[in-house]
Formats: sequence, structure tokens, C-alpha cells
Amino acid sequence: MLPLKEKDKAIVQKLLSSGCCARCVLRFCCVRLQAVYRQPPQGTLGELQDFIKPQESAESTGENKSHDAPVPPQTPQCADPPSKRAKLEPSQPEEGAAETVPSVCVVCLGILQELCDTTQALKIAEAVKMEKYEFDSLVLSVSLPAQLCVREHSCWLHVKKEVREKGLLLDKDDVIPLKEAFKWIVQGPIAKELGGVSVVTKSALEVAVEFTHQPTDADCHFLASACPDCFKPTKNKQSVFTRMAVVKALEKISDAKFLRLFACPPPQPSSCCVPQGVHCLHLSVFIAGRYNKFCRSLPQTPWVIDGERRMESSVEELIAAPVLSAFRADGFNFSSSGREDVDVRTLGNGRPFAMELLNPHRARLNHEEMKQLQQSINVSSDKIRVRDLQIVSREAMSRMKEGEEEKTKSYTALIWTRKPIKSEDIAFISDIKELTLDQKTPLRVLHRRALAVRQRVVHSMNVRFMDAHHFHLELKTQAGTYIKEFVHGDFGRTKPNLCELLKTDTDILELDVESVDVDWPPAIPE
Repeated sequence: MLPLKEKDKAIVQKLLSSGCCARCVLRFCCVRLQAVYRQPPQGTLGELQDFIKPQESAESTGENKSHDAPVPPQTPQCADPPSKRAKLEPSQPEEGAAETVPSVCVVCLGILQELCDTTQALKIAEAVKMEKYEFDSLVLSVSLPAQLCVREHSCWLHVKKEVREKGLLLDKDDVIPLKEAFKWIVQGPIAKELGGVSVVTKSALEVAVEFTHQPTDADCHFLASACPDCFKPTKNKQSVFTRMAVVKALEKISDAKFLRLFACPPPQPSSCCVPQGVHCLHLSVFIAGRYNKFCRSLPQTPWVIDGERRMESSVEELIAAPVLSAFRADGFNFSSSGREDVDVRTLGNGRPFAMELLNPHRARLNHEEMKQLQQSINVSSDKIRVRDLQIVSREAMSRMKEGEEEKTKSYTALIWTRKPIKSEDIAFISDIKELTLDQKTPLRVLHRRALAVRQRVVHSMNVRFMDAHHFHLELKTQAGTYIKEFVHGDFGRTKPNLCELLKTDTDILELDVESVDVDWPPAIPE
């Protein structure tokens, strides 16, 4: 038995007469019992016909005999007829006469008819299997043609008068959304075919099903002139008639104006919607760690100038290749706590880095598997080494950048001086503390960084004499300090600088990052 009440008879009668399928009738009657939608549509239609049969008999004795009008010839493709256009008492066709072809629903355009049967559900499941994701739950999303909103609004206005005349309380928002009804019907067979996975409202794996219906694309075009403010061209959209824009216009347009511009009830379509395939997308997985760089000819990221690659590899590529393979991801975004120049080594406990893995087909690795992944990165090249490799949350990623400029970094530099020096000539440098620098954007990075003067602090320095023209300089500085420019002055763009302090030209021959004092990610015992 359908969970319908006496008050629903007029609505059922009107919707069946308008060409609605049985399941759309249930939606407009606000039936929320999911099991009813999973019943075969022909059986549901028969129950609806039986439900209104007494009313039909009473009306047939009155003056209004329009309900007994014959069905106009149609050649649609979908099952689940509307039926009020057909006689409620099925009759045997005359000998030699063709059987009536079931109509396409004027509201859902076939989506709640043959497009949500078991065959379609199995096709969705097979498409997911083909992608070979590892998952234990999924969320099903449905993309519908924008014109369905117009057709549903038209049907709503068609029954609205009936509702008001009978003094019934029924709001448009009470109508069961088409997407929900579709999910109620197909999620069971999909879950079963995928081995009993949960189809939930929130999951890392999204399975998107899209429908289109080109024959009725123009159904919503009248809204462009009625509500021009709702339809504005955007760069990323092929059409201004997006679902959101159409919904906004329908909220704005008056009932009277809508009824003047669009048929009510909506016209009968000649064909069903067309499925546009199934698209799967897994939420990003984030991994973090620290890396050491031992090579003075390895950039952090691919180095391309004027379309020409300058180095054969990079830190991020050496790390990313094994990681992408392990997680079977489509791509990645790499970030780190600062960056070193191509000729600078990163030593000590390494530089923190993080990677966002895009659409990973595998989302979880256990502790032993992560350890093996780290090892595979380390044996793949002697130019880098990673440690503390781990999966982190999106929220934890922000900790790498929080207060980055307040953190400190330690460096060791090999310095050359034009004027010969003695040990005592440089000893005073070790006594300098909290030296504030004014650094104008260096010439070497001016093409990618805005021109500005940035204040940075050199917290401490220590010198180690080598010979008359060379010494080692150890520095602890505020993050973001340009060390090379502090040494050679950058044509006076950094003040004070080492040239000024030593009163001779100086330059930097080698630079190493000894530590990046960011307490993230958590250390993992070897």
C-alpha cells in the first residue's frame, strides 16, 4: 500500500493527467518512504490508478469528460507511463493495433524511469570498478539538466491551485528532490555490486553521474529575458544557464509571468535524458616529511626558462615519482618551508615539505608501507634523502606556513674577501648580535617577487678563519633573510652588509642550510 491520504487524490489525478511518471507523483505527494521508490514503477502506477479510481468514476459521470480523452500518438523511448492521458482501466488493443508506447515523464525526463533501473545501477558500479580505487564508502552525486528545474516549477504551479482550493498545506520545499529519489533507488544495487560498500552522504570518494537532454535545452532560455540579472557569462562555464542561475531566476520570477512564458503543465518530451558517463574523484591525500639536498646542481622545483628545461631533475620530482606510484595519484602539489637556491645544500635534519596528492586511487598506507616508501625514495637517488614521511590532515598542512617568518634558520657559508685578512680582522663579527638588515628585493628574484624593502634580523654570527682570502661564516637568521645579498651587498640593496662591515669586497662561494627551525612534521623514530 502506498502511504497516501485522501487529500493526495486530487494531486495524483492532476499529475498523472499531466504526464508525470509514478515516482514523480510520489515526490509531489511528499512521500519519504524510500522503499516505495524502489518498487517497480509499473506496479506503483497501478496502485496510483487504483487509489484515484473512485474519484475517476465520480468525475466520469459529471460534465467534465476530458479525462477520458484518448492518448495522443507518441514515440518516446522510456518506460513508466504517465497514464492519466491513457484510460485508467486498461483495455485490450484491437487486433492488429500497435500497443501504446509508455511516455517519457514531463518532469524527470526519464531519470526516475528506465534511467534508474538495475541495469543502470550496475553500469555505474562497473564504471567505479574500472577505476580500481581502494575504498570502503562512497558518496553518490547527480548532475541534472538545468531545464528540469523549470519543468518541476511548472508542474508545481499546476498543482498549486488544486492545493490552495482544498485548503491544504503543501510547500514547494516539501517536494522530494529528484536527486534524492534517484539515489534512494540506485544506491542499493550499486552497493551490492561493489561488495557491500556504504553509500553515504559524506565520503572521500565521490561518484558523479551526469545527465543531459539536448531536445529541451531551450526550456530555460525564456528566463534570460525575464530575469537578466541572474544570467551573467563566466569564463569557466560553457553556458550561462547553469542550474544555480536557473534556480535563482525561478525564485525571482512571479507565478503569473512564468505562466505567460512557459507551458503549464510542461510539454511532453519525445526522448529520455542521456547519461554522460560516470566520473570518480577521491579527495586529496596529504603527506609530509623533511628532505635533505646534497647536490649543488639540483633545483627544488623543475627549472624551466623560456620553455627550455635547465636541469634534468628536481627535489620535488625525485620525491614525487615514488609517492605518486605508491598512492596511484593523478598528480600533486608540492610546498615547503622556504626554498634553497639550486647551488645550496640542505643539511642537518632537513627542510619540512608537504605534498597534496590529487585523486589518489589508494588513500591509506600503514606504518610499514610508509617506511618502505621512504626507503624507496632514498635509494632512488644519492642527491636527496627524506625522513619523517607521514600522512597528515589538510588542517595540519597550515602549520608548516604558520609564523614562518618568525622562525629561524641556520646557515654555513664559505666567504671570499678581495683584501687579504687575518684571523683578528674578522673576530669582531662573532660579537655582533641581533643585526637588523634592510633588504630591497634582490635583483636575481625581482622578476618573480614584488619590489619592496624587507627588514630581516641576523640573530648571531660566528667566524672560522681559513686563509688570507677565505673564512667560514655561521649565521642564525630570521627566516626569509637573503644570505647571499647580505654577504656581497647586492649593489647596496642590502644594508648593512658584510662588505661594509669588513671594508672590502666579499662574495659567497658556497652556502649550506644547516637547520630549518620549524617544529613540523612530528619526528618519527628511525
